[in-house]
Amino acid sequence: QVQFVESGGGLVQPGGSLRLSCAASGFTTSSNAMSWFRQAPRKEREWVATISSAGGSKSYADSVKGRFTIFRDNAKNTLYLQMNSLKPEDTAVYYCNKPGILIEATPRWGQGTQVTVSS
Repeated sequence: QVQFVESGGGLVQPGGSLRLSCAASGFTTSSNAMSWFRQAPRKEREWVATISSAGGSKSYADSVKGRFTIFRDNAKNTLYLQMNSLKPEDTAVYYCNKPGILIEATPRWGQGTQVTVSS
């Protein structure tokens, strides 16, 4: 069974940084593109960033472009999200998954990791 375990979240002050990790099991990340998503309170889950299987192609939501960096270590079967210059509006639960998960009829999500940006 494919399972994603997110970690690295926490409380950080505005302007601070965090690095999120996503450990995949039952799934070979090196053969698949991967994405980060987030869900803020009272909001729909939204796409944040995507990285190609080999890491050569990346894309970001406009809201995080220039501040977040998605990267991967395929040898460790792990996906990362480096989050810099964090803003209060970045507060959300962050999830990793396959890029097309939002349009799947029966999506399977991990527990996510909470990121709270507050002074």
